[in-house]
Parts: sequence; structure tokens; C-alpha cells
Amino acid sequence: MTKEQVLDIFLRSDALLEGHFRLTSGRHSNRYVQCAQVLQYPAYTGQLAAFLAERVREAVGTPDLVVGPAMGGILVAYEVGRELGVRSIFTERENGAMTLRRSFAVKPGEKVVVCEDVVTTGGSVKEVMEVVRKAGGEVLAVASLIDRSNGVVDFGVPFQSALSMEVISWEPEECPLCKEGIPAIKPGSRT
Repeated sequence: MTKEQVLDIFLRSDALLEGHFRLTSGRHSNRYVQCAQVLQYPAYTGQLAAFLAERVREAVGTPDLVVGPAMGGILVAYEVGRELGVRSIFTERENGAMTLRRSFAVKPGEKVVVCEDVVTTGGSVKEVMEVVRKAGGEVLAVASLIDRSNGVVDFGVPFQSALSMEVISWEPEECPLCKEGIPAIKPGSRT
């Protein structure tokens, strides 16, 4: 897939929003990528997952396991795992900490790819990586549908994305939209 084809999927799905948004990281932005709008279409999700799986295979080979953070990473991890022919699980927050639940486990020595829908600061992905490492797994790579950092985030392993884009964001006290009195909305899954 080309960047233009990926962008076309996001545009056709109404997944690229403009306004005043409070991101999961706490930062504010005038643009928001709502991957759930894309993920509601199995055909689009399958195309994007196949593209990411191929990029992962080229970068690090085939892992043993794919792990994604709830909520946004669940479908992405599942579909990428399906494309790679490997098991897929997800982490959840419990008392504010990322953890494995539902009897999910990472076996010692398993080679793992962490998948997410959107990466901005990489905070959730880094938490998942820590869960995997504490369980004895080895993180081979990270993959996401959208890299909002435009390649700036460094996970210490190869990072593959379907689309990398620069989306400007600000700390709340520096946000020009706040200074204009425009209310910020929180469209994501985490409050």
C-alpha cells in the first residue's frame, strides 16, 4: 500500500477530525485520528493489517505473539496476529496500571510485536512493552496504524506504521485554542 492509499482509507472512513481535542497524553491538538472509524470496516482493517504484518515480517521476521493495549490496540493486534498466523492477546488497565488479565500470559522467551492504533507519545506502547518484558518476553518491534509523532518516538526496537504524519500538539497551558476559549473535547476511549 502507498501512503496515499492508507490516507484514502482514513478519509473515506471519516477518521481524520479537526477541532480542539484533549489527547490521551494530556496534550491538546487541532487534529484527531479516530481509528475506530476505520476499524468498523473489516475490509479496511484487513487491508491495513496485511500491510502492517508484511512490514513487520520484513523488519524482524515472524513473532510468536502480538500484544495490543485495550482499547485501541485490540483489533489492530488481533488482525495483525491473524495475518502473521500467530496468537494475539491484549493488556488492560487495572487500578491505573497496564496488566495482563483474562488468563492471558506471555511465555518466557516469546518473541513479541506490540500493536497499537495511534501512537502520539508512545506512552501506552511503552507500558505494554514493560508488561511483556516483566513476563520474560522479548519485544521485537512495534507496529501502529498511525504514527502521529512523524517518526520521532523511539521504542528502542523497529517501529512500523501504516501512516506517519505530523500532528501538532501542545501542553494545555500553551494551547492556542484554549487561549481562544474554544472548549476541548476528549474523543478517545480513555478518560
